[in-house]
Amino acid sequence: MKKTIILTLSICLFTIGIASAQIIPNFSFGLKGGLNYTAFPSNGVFNNSNRAGYLAGVWARVGGLGFNFQPELYVTGKNIKVKDDQNNENTAKFTSIDVPLLLGGKIGAFGLGGRFYGGPVVSFAVNKDQSIDDAANKATHLDYKSANYGFQIGAGVDISSFSVDLRYEGGLNKIAYGNDNSHTRVNVFSLALAYKLFSL
Repeated sequence: MKKTIILTLSICLFTIGIASAQIIPNFSFGLKGGLNYTAFPSNGVFNNSNRAGYLAGVWARVGGLGFNFQPELYVTGKNIKVKDDQNNENTAKFTSIDVPLLLGGKIGAFGLGGRFYGGPVVSFAVNKDQSIDDAANKATHLDYKSANYGFQIGAGVDISSFSVDLRYEGGLNKIAYGNDNSHTRVNVFSLALAYKLFSL
């Protein structure tokens, strides 16, 4: 009898915990940082190699009923090395301020859960450093815009105040390169660790 009562109370508490986590609106704010890998599809004109970059910034999350809205603001470094068929090489380093606006869902309770999300991102370039030394290397020059647009999709795991996110970003606007009206789009894969500073 006691075991039945304890089991019933445990189930009730677990159900209440899940309901509270999913129904009661809440607000969270925190820090994040991580690594990214950037690629520009070559379209058969030049070869490129992924290079590690970084991201660091803040995030907020407003949610209820199992859904949430997560705006973010972070600085990111996107690095790439491109080479054309004449062995002209360009090591490009782009620094930007990225603003993703993500919608998603969450499952779980008691500080442990999983998330999935997606949404648009706008990227404002603050540095567009490229190793273009002579006229020949202009064949690999990337015309990275001051404002770039894309979308992000990803998933994350929450463990107490910590989160781990794996994300893909696909560029929507064309980035011209070379002298023959060729274009490409940015692709970014990122892995980030986040920490929740507070939650209301």
